[in-house]
Amino acid sequence: MLDLNVQHRVLRAELDAAIARVMDHGHFINGPEVSAFESAAAAYCKVKHAVGVSSGTDALLIALMAINIKPGDEVITSTYSFFATAGAIVRLGAKPVFVDIDPSTFNIDPNGIAQAVTPRTRAIIPVHLFGQCADMAPILDIARRHGLRVVEDAAQAIGAEYKNGMKAGSMGDIGCFSFFPSKNLGALGDAGMVVTNDADLAERLRILRNHGSKTKYYHKFIGGNFRLDTLHAAILLVKIKHLDEWTQKRQQNARRYEDLFAKSGLKDVILPKAVYQSSGTRHYHIYNQFVIQVSERDRLQQRLRAEGNSWEVYYPVPFHLQECFNKLGYKRGDFPLSEKVSADSLAIPVFPELTPAQQEAVVLSLSRATRG
Repeated sequence: MLDLNVQHRVLRAELDAAIARVMDHGHFINGPEVSAFESAAAAYCKVKHAVGVSSGTDALLIALMAINIKPGDEVITSTYSFFATAGAIVRLGAKPVFVDIDPSTFNIDPNGIAQAVTPRTRAIIPVHLFGQCADMAPILDIARRHGLRVVEDAAQAIGAEYKNGMKAGSMGDIGCFSFFPSKNLGALGDAGMVVTNDADLAERLRILRNHGSKTKYYHKFIGGNFRLDTLHAAILLVKIKHLDEWTQKRQQNARRYEDLFAKSGLKDVILPKAVYQSSGTRHYHIYNQFVIQVSERDRLQQRLRAEGNSWEVYYPVPFHLQECFNKLGYKRGDFPLSEKVSADSLAIPVFPELTPAQQEAVVLSLSRATRG
């Protein structure tokens, strides 16, 4: 699914030099590379403030802390995402309220959000899943009408654009990013970031990530240890310079898949759709994952496994059917689109260094498995 060794071999000299600089100056916590990366990331995401944190999961948690989500509050989000989206809500004692997805993008359906708002609702977390933005205009309109905060889960979408060139993470009150190694911009371990255009929120986020302390040993809030390690910031400073190039290669790979699948004659495979446009006619989906839909996926997986191919399922069980959320009272059939995608989705390799020959092999293998 992903070969980071290829990427790291190309960048090895730059990465080694970055690590050496951190080792030499010894500022492993809040070193100069942290603020330098925050500035670079803020410029890239078209926001005023970026605050490095310890992971994408902690980015969601600290964002909800910053907007004062409390026990008993309700937060609306998609039922189809990585677990951290819903987990961060519950960790603060709040209640996640789930909504079904749009069938084209797999992102949260704004119509479902409008129907889910109650007097207890305090925030909305739209997820920009697999590298494509949720439909933010109606979501922001709902938030304005009801006085709600919007926290964008952009963990898979750094660089993705919505309409009029708006960047993922820049449209709500706070945007949350993950730099897990498999992301389009990945560190060498867990790392994340929160971004905002609100100076007061940015200051609160910086204090919360350091145990609620701005001055050492004096604590304004109850925060946590959510700091971005200097070593990760140094690595990310090297990589962010190459991010646009990697995105273009992922998009080229997506177009090649479209051509290959068209030529294959496969009728039962639904390819991801790039919905929003930027710079004229260019569709802007950054393809953190290339997720197709296939019939009888579980049977197909067995055949692919026999051929030694790589794939991944994102995500086999939507939130409303997870055991840990049984007390919320949801049942099978409540969100049929999410349930269908959970049963049919299959991610195939799309990383920048993937070769045309490897893509041809993937499609050929899928063709054999489907027809076998």
